[in-house]
Amino acid sequence: MEIGTDKDHVHFLVQSVPAYSVTKLVTLIKSITAREVFRLCPHVKKQLWGREFWTDGYFVSTVGRHGDEDTIRNYVKKQGEVC
Repeated sequence: MEIGTDKDHVHFLVQSVPAYSVTKLVTLIKSITAREVFRLCPHVKKQLWGREFWTDGYFVSTVGRHGDEDTIRNYVKKQGEVC
């Protein structure tokens, strides 16, 4: 797993098993991370519009068997860095 952040979005590189749908995986990631942020920083919830940590939308792409996972991992790691 790799996580990269930028000003207004987050990139995750995750490996999963076919038993989990993409929607289920995104729902799990969003719910677990929001719960932990609110647990560790309860004041954050009061500062959010609608008190929700994540927006409803998401974008997903896959790394195929012949894709270059290392290139994608480096891209995710370097989110937010100035070139």
